[in-house]
Amino acid sequence: MSATYPRRLAAEFVGSLLLVCVVVGSGIAAQQLSPGNIGLQLLENSTATVLGLGVLILVFGPVSGAHLNPVVSVTDWLLGRRRGTGLPGGELCGYIPAQIVGAILGSVLANVMFDLDAVQVSTHDRSTTGHLVGEIVATAGLIAVILALARTGRAALSAAAVAAYIGAAYWFTSSTSFANPAVTIGRTFSDTFAGISPGSAPGYIAAQIVGAACGLALITWLYPDIPATTDDVVTHDGAPLAHRSSS
Repeated sequence: MSATYPRRLAAEFVGSLLLVCVVVGSGIAAQQLSPGNIGLQLLENSTATVLGLGVLILVFGPVSGAHLNPVVSVTDWLLGRRRGTGLPGGELCGYIPAQIVGAILGSVLANVMFDLDAVQVSTHDRSTTGHLVGEIVATAGLIAVILALARTGRAALSAAAVAAYIGAAYWFTSSTSFANPAVTIGRTFSDTFAGISPGSAPGYIAAQIVGAACGLALITWLYPDIPATTDDVVTHDGAPLAHRSSS
């Protein structure tokens, strides 16, 4: 374990907490500011998410890689096994719980800020076939963006590119692009515009895993050679990629 492992865990925890707080909090604000206008609510929610995600990647990327997403962390671990780089298996086992707990507390914080019950259970059903296909597409695209940047030495563009992709996917996918198991779990704890019912969450998470595998397969085929100088995988909500510090 690196000496900076506790700090990386803290970065993943706080980053995931703030990411979900941004998503849920902006959803609550949109619901209150634009009652009855779903299109405007989604615009307000997606705009805040894009801006917040980009900032979070910039802030936490240099510490932990700003994965903020279990499927990104698992992808980093899988690819790193081939070169002896990337996220070690022992650290992966810490990253995922930190992301999930942070995401849950992010919903709680957003609820409290808007004077709602701290802990809620969402009743927002999102269990249609279309939603699940949307999550496969959203997550595949996210992983593809992250890996394409990493394999071409452009990880410095991750904050802008990942945030832009998530913002676009809010609108072109039927699921509004969760693309993140931790965020999905966290959003079950707020019965608001951005919430998802516990009954819908397992399907979303399964679709995200399938999507991540599809994105990984696509980029592995498109970019078969991994140059020695390739940036390490690191990130969204989503989440994002930045060069992970080895110090």
